Amino acid sequence: MKKIKIFAVIIAAVILALYYIALPDYASHMDATINKAKTPPPYAVSAAAQKLHNSLIVADLHSDFLLWNRDFLKKNDYGLVDLPRMQEGNLSLQAFTVVSKVPKNLNIYRNTGDSDQITLLAFAEHWPTKSLFSLKQRALYQSRKLHQFAKRSNGQFVIIKTKADLASFIAARKAGKKITAGFLGIEGAQVLEGDIANVKVMYDADFRMMAATHFFDTKLGGSAHGVSHGGLTDFGRKVFQQMEKRGMLIDVAHGSPALIDDVLKMATSPVVDSHTGVRGICDNPRNLTDDQIRGIARTGGVVGVGFWKIATCGLSPTAIVRTIKYIVKLVGVDYVGLGSDFDGAIEAPFDASGMALITQELMKQGFSDQDIRKIMGGNTLRVLAQVLPAKD
Repeated sequence: MKKIKIFAVIIAAVILALYYIALPDYASHMDATINKAKTPPPYAVSAAAQKLHNSLIVADLHSDFLLWNRDFLKKNDYGLVDLPRMQEGNLSLQAFTVVSKVPKNLNIYRNTGDSDQITLLAFAEHWPTKSLFSLKQRALYQSRKLHQFAKRSNGQFVIIKTKADLASFIAARKAGKKITAGFLGIEGAQVLEGDIANVKVMYDADFRMMAATHFFDTKLGGSAHGVSHGGLTDFGRKVFQQMEKRGMLIDVAHGSPALIDDVLKMATSPVVDSHTGVRGICDNPRNLTDDQIRGIARTGGVVGVGFWKIATCGLSPTAIVRTIKYIVKLVGVDYVGLGSDFDGAIEAPFDASGMALITQELMKQGFSDQDIRKIMGGNTLRVLAQVLPAKD
């Protein structure tokens, strides 16, 4: 009996060691391995490009930073985004989109929701116990993380929730204050757990953008990478109607063609695709067709151009701008923006400190200063100013 007790103590010690030492190391290693820049910093651009870039309010519609255990206020030597690197790259406004569930053997063609890779990551990163068993709680935990970073930032970083917040942020930037902002989004409405009342729960947690699906079908409708490829369900329609009433952006990223078509037919406010490519440049199911781009433009929305290879069929500022140029030629300069997918398990051409490389490439490609302001952030600011609630 004594030997059994000793053995049990040893086993318990091993489990604790794994939980506090080995698993966090595993999570950090995964983060560093799958979130990386093809070209590491520092980045250099021409004096003219840097001058113009410094005058911009740069907005990006998609980053999965909150999935990871890095300190946002510290400059990290791995991953793709944090506050110091945002400040270096003048990445002024970042959408922080939360991930709650990702199937195993992930691909862009066909996935089911029967498996999940986030549970182990959440356990390894010591997320609250209830978040291990609830997708809603995973979203709420990630929201709390961003609020804690904002609180600790001593005013350097603020969270945008309303039109008034956005106007104050823009005024502060124009007055020369070095303030950086973010807003919260959701990648896949599985976090609602099938309950329409949870739209309000997410709104109250300051989420201001949500997509129906991520890599698998949900109760709202079909994913581009799911099984059904179905359109928007009655539940999905009710969810999006609730979102529009509250002042939340509808994001069609990862939606099936049928779902995107249904959303564009019902939308009464601007719709975004927070991070994508275009099939006219890079033909695969992850990217938008010309008709879908035209549909988003008709709502007054924005297509956020991604930075990773499946989005642009390249891994460079030139590849990003090639896609931007395609959209501009198709629907005009008012409906395109940036959707990096920083820290979304991608390799990017550069990290957040290298955003001026896009400004420089846009200049090389002949875009005017006014058009560059729109592409690099102005269009996204316009949509937010239209959609966000006036006040809490």
